[in-house]
Amino acid sequence: MSDSNTSDFPNPSTFILLGIPGLEAAHIWISIPFCVMYAIAMLGNFTILFIVKREPSLHTPMFYFVCMLAVTDLLTSTSTLPKMLSIFWFNSREINFSACLTQMYFVHSFSGMESGILVAMALDRYVAICHPLRHSSTLTNSVVVKIGLAVVLRSCILALPYPFLVRRLPYCRTNIIPHTYCRHIAVVNLACADIHINSYYGLFNLFSMIGMDVFFIAVSYTQILWAIFCLPTKDAQLKTFRTCISHLCAILALYIPDFFSSFMQRFVHNVPHHFLVLFANMYLLVPPMLHPIIYGVRTKQIWGR
Repeated sequence: MSDSNTSDFPNPSTFILLGIPGLEAAHIWISIPFCVMYAIAMLGNFTILFIVKREPSLHTPMFYFVCMLAVTDLLTSTSTLPKMLSIFWFNSREINFSACLTQMYFVHSFSGMESGILVAMALDRYVAICHPLRHSSTLTNSVVVKIGLAVVLRSCILALPYPFLVRRLPYCRTNIIPHTYCRHIAVVNLACADIHINSYYGLFNLFSMIGMDVFFIAVSYTQILWAIFCLPTKDAQLKTFRTCISHLCAILALYIPDFFSSFMQRFVHNVPHHFLVLFANMYLLVPPMLHPIIYGVRTKQIWGR
């Protein structure tokens, strides 16, 4: 193993996922909250899918988007956590080069899908509050399907360059990735070539997809808040605003960890590396755990069922 870690790797056959650097002795203990979060995410999201499928009154655009978010959450957490647990429990650190690129692609694809679905949900709230009489005619089932397909295609296309940009690089330093999964920036930092294109594309993807999504959500909620403040009574304002609380909580649960993780990974250099790795893991595990809790508790229709 030591020879493979110091040789040249113009096209490495495997990478070694280190886990959480500096906290290897605590991997078993760290795996416990990770496993609990994964179990809650699986149980909660499958429960939401089951309830919406069984209850005809929930077959509306809002709950279709909730189901899309649940499926994406399941895929996001499943794309990383099983390998993390194999590292923590069985010290199974090796990952095939192609499997590493595949995991990287899925992580970025599913993260982009989550963001796009939150934009679609903001659109649903905007139409429901600002144009309630046109809601059923605007967001028909066919429109919801088209929005879902657009979200999936956008994410898949924008994530496609990541594995190709990583594959073109030579790896002559080491094949050890100081992370729990094949994160793009963690892999390219092992290369012994110019990685500016990779870094620039990562930033472009962050701002063109996540940045634009946040912009559209902000515009939607500006219109929503204006419509709410124009309502005649405080009770009507509060009742209408409550329909948006679940969506706002889901937005905060996804975007705050995402921006902090991306920003610290690229621009903050005096933060302990194990903190960055833990934060990156929280970004992938916490939203899938929180979303079913948010929608299960805050949405009366789901909570009642």
